[in-house]
Amino acid sequence: MSSNQSTALSSTGQRPSASTERTSLSERKSINRREDKHEQMDVDVQPEPSAPLQVRRPTGTYRLSDFIIQRTLGTGSFGRVHLVRSKHNLRFYAIKVLSKEKIVRMKQVSHTQNEQRMLMAVQHPFIINLWGSFQDSANLYMVMDFVPGGELFTLLRRSNRFPDPVAKFYAAEVALALNYMHELDIIYRDLKPENILLNFDGHIKIADFGFAKHCSMNAWTLCGTPDYLAPEIIRNERYNKSVDWYALGVLIFEMLSGLPPFHEPEASHVVLYEKICAGPLAIRWPAFDRNATDLILKFLEHDPTKRYGNLKHGAGDVFAHPWFREVDWAKLKNREITAPYLPKIASAGDASAFERYPEDNVAAGYGQPVKDEFGTMFPDFEYTSH
Repeated sequence: MSSNQSTALSSTGQRPSASTERTSLSERKSINRREDKHEQMDVDVQPEPSAPLQVRRPTGTYRLSDFIIQRTLGTGSFGRVHLVRSKHNLRFYAIKVLSKEKIVRMKQVSHTQNEQRMLMAVQHPFIINLWGSFQDSANLYMVMDFVPGGELFTLLRRSNRFPDPVAKFYAAEVALALNYMHELDIIYRDLKPENILLNFDGHIKIADFGFAKHCSMNAWTLCGTPDYLAPEIIRNERYNKSVDWYALGVLIFEMLSGLPPFHEPEASHVVLYEKICAGPLAIRWPAFDRNATDLILKFLEHDPTKRYGNLKHGAGDVFAHPWFREVDWAKLKNREITAPYLPKIASAGDASAFERYPEDNVAAGYGQPVKDEFGTMFPDFEYTSH
C-alpha cells in the first residue's frame, strides 16, 4: 500500500510477497508477469541478541471516534486500510485495521507486534510514519501517513522504464533509507516498487514493514518477493542486512529496464530461482550506463562478504560509487532536490492514485462491542473505547 497507507496495498497487477511472516495488508494480486502462489516457509531460529529498539517519536492517543472514514485504500487477509480524516486537526491519515481473531488464527501475533514496534522506532524522511496505534474488542488500528502519490510500481508500469537520472534519484533515496534501517539493526526484506510510495512532493516513503526484522546478525526465514530474493535466501542459508543491498540492485535494474533481471514470464519459481543462483551470467543486459551496470553487479554479488554495502566501509561504498557521483546526499536527505515526477494531486485528501475497492459497509462494524478473547495478546496497542 502506500506508505501512508502504511501498507501499500497493491494496485492491479502487483507481485505477491511470500512468507509465513506476512503481516501487512499488501498481499499483492498475482500479475500476468509472475503469479506468486509461493509455498511459504518460516525457518527462523532464535535471533542473535540486538540492542533494544528505542521509540523515536512520541505517539498520540487515538480512538476510532477521532476520525471520519472516507474510503478503502486496500484490502488483505487481516483487514483493510482506510483513508480517514481527523476531526481534530482535519489532516488526512491512513488507518490500517487488522482483525485480532484473524491474526491469532493465522499465527501472526508476534509479527504484528514486531511491525508496530519497528515503525515506532524509525523516523526518517523516506520512511512512513506511524502516529499511533490502538485496539478495541475486535480489531487493531495503526494510524499512519496518508501518502497520496501512490506506488512507484504504478509510475514505473505507466512509464515502462525510467531514464537513468530518474532511476538514480529513487535508488539514492532508497539507499539512504536502507542505511538508516541497518544502523538500527533492522533488515527490511521486501524492497520492491510496490512498497515504495510517492509523497505529494514526489519524494519516496518506504512502507510495509511486514517482513522487516530487528536482528543484529543473521536470519533464516525464507521471505520476500521471488524476483528480489538474494541467492543465500533461496539456498536456505543464514543471511544478513546485505540482502537489502542485493534487492536494491534488482530494483535499479527493474527501474532502468522495466523488468527485474531474472524475470520469468511464466512465473516458474523453479526456473527463476535457478537463474538467481546462476547469477549475473543468466541476465540479458540492456544498454545501461556503464556505471549503473557496475553498481548493479556489485549489488548482485553472490558472495555476501564481497557485496557492496556489506564491505568494510558499509554503505559508504554505495554512496561513493561513480553512478551516484553527482548526488548531493545531504540535500537529498533534506528533500532539497526537486523530484523527477510530481504526483497530480487535486487536494489534500485526493486518493485517486489508489484503486477503488467495494466498501461493503465494513467500517460500520468497527468499534462494536464483542467478546474480546485476544486483547491481552497485543499489549503495545492501547485499549480504547469507541
